[in-house]
Amino acid sequence: MILGAVLAGGQSSRFGSDKALAELEGHTLLALAVDALAGLCDHVIVVGRETAPAPTLPDWPRPGMGPLGGIAAALHHARDEGYETVLTCGVDVAMLPDNLLDLLGAAPACLADQPVIGLWPASATKTIEALLHSDEKHSMLRFADRIGARKVKIDRAIPNINTPADLSAISGKA
Repeated sequence: MILGAVLAGGQSSRFGSDKALAELEGHTLLALAVDALAGLCDHVIVVGRETAPAPTLPDWPRPGMGPLGGIAAALHHARDEGYETVLTCGVDVAMLPDNLLDLLGAAPACLADQPVIGLWPASATKTIEALLHSDEKHSMLRFADRIGARKVKIDRAIPNINTPADLSAISGKA
């Protein structure tokens, strides 16, 4: 089984306001991300928010750990609930390709240009714990390297919304 996890615990500093609540064609970015994963996964959770249109979890081991804290929370939940893998994306990705799982292939794998979009084995929980408890930089690519994740290059970039200008630019493409 695949657990989908929207990582929504960021501070939205470049956006200037809570980008999870920003709207694209009448839907919040958070709702769009949940819907995108729902079409690919057995269940979807949102990590790093207290309220969302799906069950929520706090970052692990605490807020402020970056995307790895969100992935760690999702991996813990997946392991405890019997999921084999976790498919992750950030709240700032309004559109995912319908064939994302085919593009990624077997876990572990992530997109080379956007490693937050990845398919992670629940068995990687101990590895991410060790990295988050270490003095090393809490880097997505470091985690991906530690578990031997393939970095998949795709032909068409997946739009990432970091600023209001990004949102304006994508609004005509949604």
